[in-house]
Parts: sequence; C-alpha cells; structure tokens
Amino acid sequence: MYEYLIMEEEIKQASKNKNKGVIWKIILGIFVAITIFGSIIGYSYYEKIFSPNVNLGNAKSVNFHIKTNSSYQEVLSELRKKRILKSINSFDWVAEKKNYPSQIKAGMYVIRNGMSNNSLVDLLRSGKQKPVRVTFNNVRIINELAGKVAKQIEADSASIVAALADAEFTKTMGYTPETIISIFLPDTYEFYWNTSAKKFVNKMYKYHKTFWTDKRKNKAESLGLSPLEISVLASIVQAEQSVHNNEKPIIAGLYLNRLRKKWALESDPTLVYALGDFSIKRVLAADKEVDSPFNTYKHPGLPPAPINLPEKSSLIAVLNFKTHDYMFMCAKDDFSGYHFFSKTLRQHKIYANRYHAALSKRGIKRY
Repeated sequence: MYEYLIMEEEIKQASKNKNKGVIWKIILGIFVAITIFGSIIGYSYYEKIFSPNVNLGNAKSVNFHIKTNSSYQEVLSELRKKRILKSINSFDWVAEKKNYPSQIKAGMYVIRNGMSNNSLVDLLRSGKQKPVRVTFNNVRIINELAGKVAKQIEADSASIVAALADAEFTKTMGYTPETIISIFLPDTYEFYWNTSAKKFVNKMYKYHKTFWTDKRKNKAESLGLSPLEISVLASIVQAEQSVHNNEKPIIAGLYLNRLRKKWALESDPTLVYALGDFSIKRVLAADKEVDSPFNTYKHPGLPPAPINLPEKSSLIAVLNFKTHDYMFMCAKDDFSGYHFFSKTLRQHKIYANRYHAALSKRGIKRY
C-alpha cells in the first residue's frame, strides 16, 4: 500500500513536470514568434528609412527644383513626375515621420542616385542647395538682361524688369531706372536658384561696388568722370569694338579727346540704340536727325545711360586709355574689325569713302 502511494505521487509529479514543460514550450514559442514578427516589422521599417530609394538609372545625380511657397503635395507631385523614387509611398511615410511637410524649403537640390528616404528628407529639409552659375553677356537693354537671367534662376523676366523699373528701389542704390543698368558687369556669378528679382539686383550691386575700388574711383575722378559716366563711355567703346580688345584703349582715348574739346561724340552705335533697331548694319544720314538724348550727333557730351552692358575689359580700357591726338575713326574696308584713326577730318573722309564703297560693293545698303 505504501509503495502504491509513492508510485501515485511520482506519477502526479511527472505529470506536473510535463505540464510545466509544455507551458515553457508554449511561452518559448510565443517569444520566438514575437521576435520573428518584430524582426520582420523592424526590417520593414529599416527598408523604408535607410534602403536606397532614389533610382536615376545611369545618371549619378539630378538637379531637383522646389519653387518658392511650394506645398508638400507639390513636392511629392514633382518627385512623382520626374520618376526619381522607386517608392513614393515609403518616402511619404518617412517624410511624415520626420515632419518634413511643415519644413518645405525652396531651392535647387542635387539628388544622388541610390539615396535613401532618410538622406533625401534630411537634404530637402536642411535647405542646403547647390549654387547655380549665372552668366550674361552681349546685353544691350534691360529686357535682354532679364530674359537671360530668368533662364538661370527662379525669378522670371517680368519680375526682374519690374524691380529695375521701381524708382524707389533703384534709388536705394543711388540710381534711377534709366541708369541702373550700369551696375551689371557681364561675367559668371554664383547665386542660389530661388533668388528673387530684388535679391538678384542687390547682389549685383555688391559685385559692382567690389569692382569699383578706391583706385579705380580715383582714376575716374582724374578724368573728370563718375563711375556711371565711365560705364556710359565704356559701352560706346565696346559697341565700336567688340572683337579686338587691344584697340579699346585707343578708341577710349579718341572719345576722351572729343569730350575735352567739347566736340559731339558722333558715335554710330548710339544712333542704332536710339533707333532701337539692332539689326542695322549701315547708318544713314537721315538717322542722324533722330530726336533722342542718345543721338550723339545732335547732343554733345555723353548719353544719359549705357547703350549696352560694358565688359570689365571695356571699363578698364577707358580708365587706362591710350594718349594720342586722334579725333576720328572709321572701320577698315577689309572688314577685319579694326579701325583707321585720323587726326584730321580730311584724312578721315578718305577712309570713310573707302569703307562706304566697300559696303556698297557688298550690297549692304541698310540691313
């Protein structure tokens, strides 16, 4: 009987141990299941956040523009339109988690192939843009300048023209809408793409002031001219000679001789500017009667503003003009771009007749 009781007790204990084992197996199974499930979820999150999502094909990078005052939905639409991302939904999820929709910053961003959503959101949220190189040259009027610049930054040509026509704005820099064009020096500059029209003008004014060092201002003053007047004269020099820079100081000296003697400048390019037809290749006698302050045949002294945007080489040519006694110039009849220079009207007429004969021989009557 005693032995039976012992056996029964052992059976009960074994049953308990077996039940405990089952329970532990169940707990372990649940733990493993949770771990696996958590790993799957974790890996899914990792994929969304850190795995490459930018797919540009064979391209290493692409410039991505975000316009001023763009909404988050507009940014998403642009990303979708340009097919930059493998998954727009995963980007959207990460962007929401990192609060990007409330931190949109305009600009031009360089998106690299293989970027993750995390890296891309950080880039766009940071506002760290790549500067753009803005180049302009061969410009005669403000509309041409605005058109060229507007192709390179966000500001459109209408807003640039409007800023330059704003008398109160130009007055802050000491210019009028008629003379403000003189602050622009043809060259290549760095700007952020989302630069506004007025910020563009203000920065160009800073570059203008950098060019006009005290040394250059003193040179201008020694000629009895202001920086604006130097710019006006340089624009005429450039219009007369846009091919051979070595001739510019000679032409500058000639016009300075005329100014000192109070002679009319009699520059054909100023007539073309006054007429507003830049396709003219031959100025006629009737053109010299045009009623315009830019007609340097009728009005002595300098025109009221530049007739183009003079390059730095033209400004420097005026400041470092060549001293001589020439009073007249005429394009050479070989059409080399060089000029004949004369001290007397008699000699000048000989050269002028040769040039006019060459024009007629080529059939150039007007255009």
